[in-house]
Parts: sequence; structure tokens; C-alpha cells
Amino acid sequence: MADLEREPIEPIEREDLEDVEIDEGTTNLVTFRLGSGEYAIDIMQAKEIIKMEKITLIPNAPYFVEGVINLRGNIIPIIDLKKRFNLEESEGDKNTGIIIAKIEDVDMGIMIDSISKVVSMPNSDIQPPPSMLQGIGQRYIKGVGKMEDKLLVVLDLDKLFTNEEDDSAEEEETSED
Repeated sequence: MADLEREPIEPIEREDLEDVEIDEGTTNLVTFRLGSGEYAIDIMQAKEIIKMEKITLIPNAPYFVEGVINLRGNIIPIIDLKKRFNLEESEGDKNTGIIIAKIEDVDMGIMIDSISKVVSMPNSDIQPPPSMLQGIGQRYIKGVGKMEDKLLVVLDLDKLFTNEEDDSAEEEETSED
């Protein structure tokens, strides 16, 4: 597999994300790379993008939770989407970063290989996910967008945690008491 050239992560503050114009017929997306794939999330869920920080491990956390960071006094859980989606692991480098996003009213960090750009995509260019989708699973995907010469998987962050997983986490906490 050929090495893909990636842009270094430059921190993006919420104010920069808010400068994007809103148009009813388009969706504004933050695009990023995970492994060899291009992914995106709705810009309204992204609070900021930061460089990789030291992550503190949490015992007995779900396999896809790397740990937590202290971001200006706030403890932020960090999720490794490659583990969550069963994608090939790779070593982090200077381009690795974290998107701080609001998921179900909780600030969480999402590890990414590199940031691509902020794009405004016509809603007509975003198709529903194929019903026979393999890999990361259809339930996590809002759609697949056509961007220039490549496809962009638009993620639904609110569905990263199913009720089933939330219930099992609560049961584990209760059984430990």
C-alpha cells in the first residue's frame, strides 16, 4: 500500500469552525483520514481540533476508549475510531490529532490520522449508506458523499454508542458496587 501524504494537524478553534457559511441545501463537514479512508462528521458536532496529547489510560474501559485527556480543566474521553470500526491499526505520527466533538451532549475526543479540510457538500451528493455495507457497519453512517474523485463516509456520531452498549456499561458499574 502506498504511503499517503498527510497534512500536519493544525489546531482549529470553535470560532474558525463557526465562520463556515450555512446553506439549507448543503451540509458542512469536517473531513479527516483514518487509515486509507476519508471520513467526515457534521461541523455542528465539532468543537475544535487539537494535536495529539498524552492520554491517561482508564482501567476496564471499553476496547475502543483509549483513555482521557485534560483539556483546559475538562476531562475528555478519547475514542479510537480505528478500534471501534475494526480498521487496521497504525502508529501515530506528527499528523495524528483529536477532534473534540459533542456526542449525546458529552464532549468526547475522536482520534484521527490527519485532518483533511472543511467542506460544504450539496445534500444531493450525499447518498444513504448501501444496505449491504460491510466493515464499520451501516448504523454508524449517515451517508456516503461524492467529493471530487473520491468517496467520503459521513459518520453519525450520535450512533457510535448504541443503547445496548450503554446498558451493558451501566450493568458492569452496578455489579462492581
